[in-house]
Amino acid sequence: MKPLIIYCYDAYCGWCYGFSPVIKKAFENLRDQIDFEVLSGGMIPADSPVPIEKMAGYIAGAYKNVEELTGIQFGEDYLWHINNPDLSDWVMSSEKPAIALSVFKEYYPADAVLFAADLQYALHYEGRDLCDDEAYRHLLHKYNIDADEFYSKLKSEEYKEKAYYDMALCKQLQVTGFPAVLMQVSDGKFYLIARGYTSFEDLTQRIANVLAENQPA
Repeated sequence: MKPLIIYCYDAYCGWCYGFSPVIKKAFENLRDQIDFEVLSGGMIPADSPVPIEKMAGYIAGAYKNVEELTGIQFGEDYLWHINNPDLSDWVMSSEKPAIALSVFKEYYPADAVLFAADLQYALHYEGRDLCDDEAYRHLLHKYNIDADEFYSKLKSEEYKEKAYYDMALCKQLQVTGFPAVLMQVSDGKFYLIARGYTSFEDLTQRIANVLAENQPA
């Protein structure tokens, strides 16, 4: 089998946003020799959504650490909600962006890394509410996806089940935090190659090490 990189992420995870340029660059450099799969982690379950005012205090400190370590920037429109939680109507849940990714994977399964990065940017830079259906409309144009078809699938039980299947797979792979990157080289052989933010250099070195170790004799 072709080696497979499995990227476990959550659209609401700030560290995943910081990591998205790294995984995107790895994908663009290695997609010819390695397959890439993205799984939504379900960090904020739908049955216990979190109002932004509960998280704003934590995020207000944490986002600066993400910027400092990764070099990424959080956008003013996102930070307005963090700095004015009493005025924001955001209630965060990982379910809808996970379903959106499942729908996208039906159209362009090989490009899920790009769409996941787009979702992160839409939230953390552009300040779009990923629990609002309209947050996805601009991406449909970008990927030439029919809007009526997309929104019909976004509301369907079938794609919700696919999203929850991805979340269950993350648990099965014993992923307890995001981002996490695993590499599968055979049916039962997986390597954990990134847990938390990892630089592009470190990630590609670990991928090279796994490939070298699994060269046919």
